[in-house]
Amino acid sequence: MTSCGSIPSGSTSSLLRLKRTKAAVALLATAVFASVPAPEARADEGGSGYWLPGSFAWQAAVPSAIGFTIETAYYHATQSTDPSLSVSRGNNLIFGLYTSSNFLMVTPTYAMATPGIGGQLELSLTFQMGNYTAADAGTTIADSMTAMGDLSPAVAQKWVADAHNFMAYAAGNIPVGSYDPSRLATTGLGHWAVDGGLGYTYYDDKSGREFSAVLGLTYNFMNPSTAYQSGIDLHLDLSASQALNDSFYAGVVGYIYNQISGDTGSGATLGAFPSRVVGVGPQVGYNFSLGGRDVQMNARAYYEVAGQNRPVGWNAWLTFTIALAKSEK
Repeated sequence: MTSCGSIPSGSTSSLLRLKRTKAAVALLATAVFASVPAPEARADEGGSGYWLPGSFAWQAAVPSAIGFTIETAYYHATQSTDPSLSVSRGNNLIFGLYTSSNFLMVTPTYAMATPGIGGQLELSLTFQMGNYTAADAGTTIADSMTAMGDLSPAVAQKWVADAHNFMAYAAGNIPVGSYDPSRLATTGLGHWAVDGGLGYTYYDDKSGREFSAVLGLTYNFMNPSTAYQSGIDLHLDLSASQALNDSFYAGVVGYIYNQISGDTGSGATLGAFPSRVVGVGPQVGYNFSLGGRDVQMNARAYYEVAGQNRPVGWNAWLTFTIALAKSEK
């Protein structure tokens, strides 16, 4: 699932309320760090899980345009692990894992025209395909796979109160992508997963200020091919931006990803070993009209720090979102 916000809406609100909201999110981020487990424990299978950090960014909780919206996202990541640490990928035990990912994700979203539960209900389904390359620095093993990935359905309920936007969402992983536990590279996870959380966006259309935060939890089911069950993951995606004019905006993005329970199952031969990582970087965006339809483009990048028991590096997103219904503006 991916999201970079939707059609701008909202009105002015006091600066004091915004500062209080930011303070609350800062305390939330502190709580995420406080829950980091001791380093003895071990990581999501293969050093990565269902949730892709950075999936939520600009205007994450703002309602989409009524009807169908199509988001196309290109994602690239280059990451590696400390050669002294090991991860379990399928049936392989790897020291010094180097990975490169290039994925194209297409997400059609349908926003209901009739308000539900006092807000807007949105349904979406993410399709993905791409290339994943992995190499084990401790051996001559290297592998690359180009194939379809898993499917990710999602539902979101959003509410608006002046400049304040609120969201509750649920998503999941359907393991239909290419997966082979005997290979180093794979585009599917090989197991089911469910994810859910809450989001908030402050957007003042007069001042052009935006701030978004989405907190979620992922529960991973047992991988039947490896008897490996990854632990519960906690993730926080953040965005702050300023409109430069009616079309352009710029700002910063970040995320905190922390595995709060250890891995289990007979396949988890390395023990519990929870992982964590923090990402931060710039974002820019451009909003325009194409054939009377609202279009949004967002580019953002994250440099990762404070990594533990998972590949760490950098990643970048380029998203193109178009509302299929013509704008009434």
